[in-house]
Amino acid sequence: MSHSPTSPVPSAFPDTASRYRALHSELAGLLTDERDWLVNLANTSALLNLRLPELNWVGFYLWRGGELVLGPFQGKPACVRIARGRGVCGTAAASRSSIVVADVHQFPGHIACDAASASEAVIPLALPDRQLGVLDLDSPHTNRFEDADRIGLEAVARLLISGTDWPAEIGDRA
Repeated sequence: MSHSPTSPVPSAFPDTASRYRALHSELAGLLTDERDWLVNLANTSALLNLRLPELNWVGFYLWRGGELVLGPFQGKPACVRIARGRGVCGTAAASRSSIVVADVHQFPGHIACDAASASEAVIPLALPDRQLGVLDLDSPHTNRFEDADRIGLEAVARLLISGTDWPAEIGDRA
């Protein structure tokens, strides 16, 4: 069954929380009857890029062979491999905690895949037995992400994780 995004443009929402409620509903529709990890990551990155304003990159890094490896994304070509604890993605993955960075130029060890990026939000993805990777969003504007974005993106991550079948080769049990 094919689903296509049909909700209003981002500016039609009165606040961030309502934007994420609509996005969550739309993602639930995309995940209905589809559990393939690659399809779901690709559609999720496309949906987030389409529905969230002021982004220049959105996508996934997945644990493979002890490092984060680039997965489906929307935006310019990106860094391919990130070590545990390196940059915002590696730090969020190592700490198993979401990180919102108002100004990436102030983050020690920030990895500048796109020099235009100014702020970033990274949400870890995990199953009970292993870490899967991270959801990474970049913006060309400082202070783009607020706590409401973190909360909304964590809900998106939970829905994506529960609606997807994950192959054994993706993940880190460390």
